[in-house]
Amino acid sequence: MTTESSLGGRATDRSDGTAQVRQLGQGIVLIGPPTAGKSSVGALLATALGVPFADTDALVARAAHKPVSDIFVEDGELVFREFERGAVASGLDAIRPDGGVLAVGSGAVLDPDVRRMLVGQVIVYLEAEFATVAKRTGMDRPRVVIPGNPRGQLRAMLEERRPVYADLATFIVPTDDLAPEEVAADLAKRLRS
Repeated sequence: MTTESSLGGRATDRSDGTAQVRQLGQGIVLIGPPTAGKSSVGALLATALGVPFADTDALVARAAHKPVSDIFVEDGELVFREFERGAVASGLDAIRPDGGVLAVGSGAVLDPDVRRMLVGQVIVYLEAEFATVAKRTGMDRPRVVIPGNPRGQLRAMLEERRPVYADLATFIVPTDDLAPEEVAADLAKRLRS
């Protein structure tokens, strides 16, 4: 069912059990592209709901003893994805007892094991269009041509992941032109109703 959120955006509800999130101990999992606001919205939403918050990127960095970007450069994406799979599992373990909020890295949902771990959770897809992601990552300005076409790679990545995000989502919440505070307040309202 598609409804209008209080922010005037589209919110697609695929379940009517959201009022029971805290009673059932379900986690609220935020997914979406880079810069959609998963970490910011997640922390704000958890505070508003009075539940724990975990972020897989932070859990990965803690487990690897280095920033996520360094893992990609020094160890490669496969090593990062192994850390990330473990971070999703430990993040879910940390939030489930109290029905907390987990922000999941943008590519984690491509892993079938991660998708299986997310079954039964309330999954919120924070949607952001290419122009928004490009702007938030600084790829919206004219630049010297960089080999490898980073903007094209970003667009291809978003196109590959968009159907996966949508398929997993309990709610789809557009974040273009919205502050994290607005998104979190709207989500908290809907999750309490």
